[in-house]
Amino acid sequence: MHKKKTAGKKSSQTSIVKGKLDISKSGMGYVIVEGNDKDIIVRPNDFNRAFHGDIVRVQVNSSLSKDKRLEGKVVDVAERKQTEFIGNIQMSKSFAFFIPASEKPIPDFYIAADKLNGAQDNERVVVKLVSWDKTEKKPIGEVVSILKSEDENDMAMKEILIEAGFPLAFDKEVLAEVKKLQPNISREEISKRKDYRDILTFTIDPVDAKDFDDAISIRNLDNGNYEIGVHIADVSHFVKPGTLLDKIAYERATSVYLPDRVNPMLPEKISNELCSLRPHEDKYTFSAVFQITNRAEIKHTWLGRTIIHSNHRFSYDEVQEIIEKKDGLHHKPIVLLNELAKKFRAERFKEGAINFSSTEVRFELDEKGKPIGIIVKESKDAHKLIEEFMLLANRAVASYVSKIKVNKEPIPFPYRIHDTPDDEKLKPFVAFAKKFGYTFDLHDERAVAASFNKMLKEVQGKPEQHVLEQLGIRTMSKAVYTSSNIGHYGLGFEHYCHFTSPIRRYPDVMVHRILQQCLEKDLKLDKKMDERCKHCSDRERKAMEAERAGNKYKQVEFMKNYLGQEFDGIISGVASFGFFVETVLHKCEGMVTVRDLSAYDDFRLDEADYALVGLRTGQKFRMGDAVRIKVVAANLSKRQLDYEWVTEKTAGGSGEPGKKGRDVKGKVQAGNKLKSGAKATGKKKK
Repeated sequence: MHKKKTAGKKSSQTSIVKGKLDISKSGMGYVIVEGNDKDIIVRPNDFNRAFHGDIVRVQVNSSLSKDKRLEGKVVDVAERKQTEFIGNIQMSKSFAFFIPASEKPIPDFYIAADKLNGAQDNERVVVKLVSWDKTEKKPIGEVVSILKSEDENDMAMKEILIEAGFPLAFDKEVLAEVKKLQPNISREEISKRKDYRDILTFTIDPVDAKDFDDAISIRNLDNGNYEIGVHIADVSHFVKPGTLLDKIAYERATSVYLPDRVNPMLPEKISNELCSLRPHEDKYTFSAVFQITNRAEIKHTWLGRTIIHSNHRFSYDEVQEIIEKKDGLHHKPIVLLNELAKKFRAERFKEGAINFSSTEVRFELDEKGKPIGIIVKESKDAHKLIEEFMLLANRAVASYVSKIKVNKEPIPFPYRIHDTPDDEKLKPFVAFAKKFGYTFDLHDERAVAASFNKMLKEVQGKPEQHVLEQLGIRTMSKAVYTSSNIGHYGLGFEHYCHFTSPIRRYPDVMVHRILQQCLEKDLKLDKKMDERCKHCSDRERKAMEAERAGNKYKQVEFMKNYLGQEFDGIISGVASFGFFVETVLHKCEGMVTVRDLSAYDDFRLDEADYALVGLRTGQKFRMGDAVRIKVVAANLSKRQLDYEWVTEKTAGGSGEPGKKGRDVKGKVQAGNKLKSGAKATGKKKK
């Protein structure tokens, strides 16, 4: 296993360094500089108009020694983490103050009377930071929306987005710029593209999707092979570098998918109209077109700009039914594509990809966004079909660009990389798996991948399946964007990038632009590529945190209906302060604390065994164990569920859930089709 390296220089006494400001609840600041062993202390009077999370330049004014920490003063704010805040209005006669609702210390904002936008005293609002220069004692703000207390869910989702640094709406100037964009298909533009409008083309997406960013075309060739095109919405045709639209897309860097809404990277006119590959409309696309044999051998690859005309819009469920019945609209090409996808998939695993499967849990919501059921969705052949062809296109683009050199150096490009497992996480996992009889070969990275796949296959259907799958995933590194290509370990690819979702991911837009430059042999090397990659990786991580917070809120909201009821669960995590339990029926996670267990024994964490162990009785709660729990508290503001361990003596009933529990089970099992009027949002995994 190769070790990960970090770059960075230690700060000298007079240096100015760049880092992220972390402000503690007490008000003390710490600037985290990549590559530095220790943070730089910044006292509250030296923040210089910086907020928690901002990227700042800090002047170091004391040297690092054994008994003294680095201290410094913020010189300026290089990048704002957040420009919108939630809090309350406090009215005065001719102006108002905005009091931010934050665990971190944030100064009050000054709001001029003409910037209140109808907000009244003590109302909950979203305020945008307009300015805060050296002449202004307080930050100047403007009310952008009023949060109505009657819609608690809406307020909670907006707070989650703002906490993660994602604006709730697009500025008027951005929307005005978008309004000028024309959907017209011009003859001049068509002449620059390959025309695929007469070839059978269709999209396959979630049933509720509106932004169709990929389509597949297929036709038979005279030589007996198939020509299969992966066509991606040509966002870069409309979103040009240097425009305000490009700036805001980069700042967001990703769409955020919450249980009841999508916070899009691009305005709806682009994502749902101009670029969406809607059926029976001519659309500009960027394509990877493959000549493939019936044995799934790639004989030729073409990359370039195209124009397509989608013949049909399929949902995943419709395609799954066609695959299973081998009948229905365009069933022959769909069945063929599925057979090829299976061969691609088998080859990937043979070449070292790791076969972690995932179950997607989504909420069935009423018209007000209230959860009324849980939908457990498996990844079926229809999903895997799309996944394999998207992987094929992403890999082909990265492979092509990797071969292009300038002065014998690779060009700056946003590769999607995935490092090998961390030794510190892998070794205890291997020791734990051995207790169940699964052995790992650690002599090289490929052997580790093969060992993972062998274990994942053999563990199917066994009691330890859940715990070993979950712990196995936790040993993995996080995939990120970078121009330093080390390959994608989990997929087993030497070259990989994101090309297939430019409507919802900014790195894909960058990939499209660089690919076109390569094809035109007109390269514009981006010296800030690493900085852009890091920004996109950071935004992706924040979006994932927001999505987890949104799902957790819905879990708590849903489980409030079942206070006092008992359910079967699986221990999903252990810590010194208790263990987490995920209910079998609803996949809703809550905590049983050691404080609540103290009546039975004094429990201590055994890290090597992923377990809490009673000192007197030896009673053990190990990750993956089946337990019975009672729902005792559901705190929406903290997004927290509290469970109580139910012993055999205290269990109420035969071990089956009560009537409400059975109702939920019915919804889970029958949850693949949404009720009329219900909503569930989702996105493709590509």
